Amino acid sequence: MIASVLPTYSRAPLSFVKGSGAWLIEADGRRFLDLGAGIAVNALGHAHPALTEALTQQAGALWHTSNLYQIPQQQALADKLVAHTFADTVFFTNSGTESCELAVKMARKYYHDKGQPERVEIITFSGSFHGRSSAGIAAAGSEKMTKGFGPLLGGFTHLDFGDHDALTAAITEKTCAVLVEPVQGEGGIRPLPDACLKGLRDLCDEHGVLMILDEVQCGVGRTGKLFAHEWSGIAPDIMMVAKGIGGGFPLGAVLATENAASGMTAGTHGSTYGGNPLGCAVGCAVLDIVAEPEFLADVNRKAGTLRQKLEGLVAAHPTVFEGVRGAGLMLGLKCKVAPADLVNAGYAEEVITVPAADNVVRLLPPLNITDEEIAEAVARLDRAASTLGAA
Repeated sequence: MIASVLPTYSRAPLSFVKGSGAWLIEADGRRFLDLGAGIAVNALGHAHPALTEALTQQAGALWHTSNLYQIPQQQALADKLVAHTFADTVFFTNSGTESCELAVKMARKYYHDKGQPERVEIITFSGSFHGRSSAGIAAAGSEKMTKGFGPLLGGFTHLDFGDHDALTAAITEKTCAVLVEPVQGEGGIRPLPDACLKGLRDLCDEHGVLMILDEVQCGVGRTGKLFAHEWSGIAPDIMMVAKGIGGGFPLGAVLATENAASGMTAGTHGSTYGGNPLGCAVGCAVLDIVAEPEFLADVNRKAGTLRQKLEGLVAAHPTVFEGVRGAGLMLGLKCKVAPADLVNAGYAEEVITVPAADNVVRLLPPLNITDEEIAEAVARLDRAASTLGAA
């Protein structure tokens, strides 16, 4: 008999009932150090007072009106994002998946309105993850994501991650965009080197192709810049955002230049809940904190501390770990054991991590995790690794 909750997840036997900062409290009272942050969602941890206040105040005033009307909170958040980024305009969604759908539509509509309707092909890369909608799974293209869901949405060209020659050869007169994550999350915490991101920007400019960045997981301060592409000094034409921007409240966005968004006129896209007063009130509170230079500097400092301690962890357990990779507080432990084994061993030590592809376990702690919590988290991981090394 099927469960009342559709069984598309293999869930851990844990039920969390409360959270505070970097800690989650299980129904039986156990306290877990959260190095997953809801898969890079709870950028400021659990029950952050500024976010709680923003949500509570807005909930007491107005929840929803729809995008048929002006939404002051949405305008405020859009203005903040435009002020802090390359973008000229923003469309709000409820998730990264919805952001992917719009990014694809926006790129194709741009060339259609330029009199080049044949330019519909979007180049993507192996190991990518862009959500689980029809466009998202077609963009990623992996058998794991697409098997059984055909016919797939067409118009995507899949290349091996890091194959520069193949990328250059793949651009044709039908190419409208290149879609890439500056740091692959689900694919195993694989950063795209700054030089490659710069080269990709140059290649797009040379061929008149739009550059779409998926910063759903690596954005909103996760790498120590507000957005990961800033490290390379380039700017995209379109960018997908979600997860951290809402600090735990469902919120996403597509940011774009005026040129790239020029085809998206009245009636070309919409969302019932996207940009609702609740989500945008919380998003404003998140951005007011995360976009501060002092906050981002502290993320970088803590990232250095965590990485140094993880390098020591890897050295102490050579039969369990192969190395550390990633950027900022988006780090991966490359394992010699099954990632699920480390995740489960972590549960026993009351520390939460997240598995990924390429035999990697992700560490995505709240950006405001303390130095003491970092030390405690690595100590718990050390005990978890010891149980695997002894097995």
